Amino acid sequence: MAPGTTSSEQPQPPTSSATTALPNSATDGSTAGSPSTKQQYTPSTNSSTSSLSSQRSAAAGKSVADRPIRIGFAMDTLVEERWKKDRQLFIQAAHRLGAEVTVQSANSDDAIQIEQAEQMISEGVDVLVIVPHNAEATAAIVNRAHRAGIKVLSYDRLVKNADVDLYVSFDNEQVGRLQAEAITKLVPEGKYVYIGGADTDNNAHMFKQGVFDVLQPRIDDGQIRVVYDQWSRDWKPSNAENNMREALTANHNKVDAVIVANDGTAGGAVAALEERGLAGRIPVAGQDADLAAIRRIVAGTQTMTVYKPIGKLAEITAEMAVKLAKDESITAKQYVNNGKIEVPSILLSPIEVNRNNIDQTVIADGFHSRQEVYGK
Repeated sequence: MAPGTTSSEQPQPPTSSATTALPNSATDGSTAGSPSTKQQYTPSTNSSTSSLSSQRSAAAGKSVADRPIRIGFAMDTLVEERWKKDRQLFIQAAHRLGAEVTVQSANSDDAIQIEQAEQMISEGVDVLVIVPHNAEATAAIVNRAHRAGIKVLSYDRLVKNADVDLYVSFDNEQVGRLQAEAITKLVPEGKYVYIGGADTDNNAHMFKQGVFDVLQPRIDDGQIRVVYDQWSRDWKPSNAENNMREALTANHNKVDAVIVANDGTAGGAVAALEERGLAGRIPVAGQDADLAAIRRIVAGTQTMTVYKPIGKLAEITAEMAVKLAKDESITAKQYVNNGKIEVPSILLSPIEVNRNNIDQTVIADGFHSRQEVYGK
């Protein structure tokens, strides 16, 4: 956390975690640049929303022009390394813009996430940023926030079937395409195993779509046969490990390639391969560029990962959240359908990482240090 930033616990349901980050009295006023855009998008407002916003500002005693913007950050989980980095980077980015952040983590529990979001709404945050656990269930959060005059930004994962004001993420189908392209170069034909993420996470479906965009022509030609295809509930590595065991058992250990939806679940798959003496002999793809995965790539037990520069994601999201809170126009380059509307979206480009470009990507960006990756 940046110097001068304070942290305190917020009232919350059991088994969750919360952090409030406050800006220094003086900020550097820096902002993150957003990608070039095709058109302007102005978040919709109506008379009831404006009235509710005025009531909240009056209750706070100051308008958003006279006090720090208050951002509620409703996160699914902080168990995985990647999400801890998101939290830290987002707080730092918001701090640079003079905003304060309240972070709540739901430990992958839908009811807790909804309750935490409602708590932040009732406490009068100016904008709500959500990393949904369940893409469908969190629609209730968007509806509740809008009734209170609070706009909602979907961070990295898209909330489905709701009037989300903005979505900031990576091109998640491209993540899957990068995985499949890397593996098919090494294994152009053979038996493939696909282990997905949580079926409740829209990103997991987008990753899979990207993978099969690349695999399908080879499947149709008979070059590749997908002999196992299963989701991993709640993104748990233990569930992915069990999936990998099932795949190996069903195919008498004769599989040629494995694509897994993220690095946490890839770790589970590699653990199952190690049990059978197959780790390092079968190519494995993951994504997120977790430190453990980068180390596996160095060791040869994982083939590649996909790096998503979350520092840039956090900076752009913080900037957009502040703009939403101020009812300022936002540039939207793309739109993503969430089942209800075409959500204005900013999608960043992911990057393939393998043994040959670790130094030029995650280390060069400071995402991981050389010592963390290679040791002394």
